[in-house]
Amino acid sequence: MKNTFIIAAAFAMIPFLAHAGTLVFPSDAPIASVTIPDAWGPKETISGIEAKSPDSAIYFSIDVATDKDMDKVIDEAVKFLTDNGVTIDAATQRDSGDVEINGMNFGSIEFDGTDADGPVEVSLGFASPAEGKMLVVTYWGTKATQDAHSADLGGILKSLKPSN
Repeated sequence: MKNTFIIAAAFAMIPFLAHAGTLVFPSDAPIASVTIPDAWGPKETISGIEAKSPDSAIYFSIDVATDKDMDKVIDEAVKFLTDNGVTIDAATQRDSGDVEINGMNFGSIEFDGTDADGPVEVSLGFASPAEGKMLVVTYWGTKATQDAHSADLGGILKSLKPSN
């Protein structure tokens, strides 16, 4: 996806047809839910959820932050990327603008970068599912193959909802 972090695809794609499970996270005090295809191997982490496309070309995570630890959560997401060999080109930073997803304003900043497989796109997205809570969405995708996953990614993002 070019410069849009799959936001446009989220609203243009039909619901994905693969078997998928809905994760409510964090499980001890749910803030949000998301539906991710089973083939992506979704799992809960200490601070949210994560998944990888079946070919490992796409990494996707959603971490829960509070107003107080938002900067720390973002720093940890960037550290995770760099620890996994992603080099982010800060000069390519662009803002996707805001869209509404299931009642939440969602915006992201995007970057070009590289990893061991070549050119990648990296995005950090943000949505607030509840007062004082924030979702930090980390996306890292191999540019050569990410378009093959646009339907799944659109469905994942479109399924993101605040918990009731």
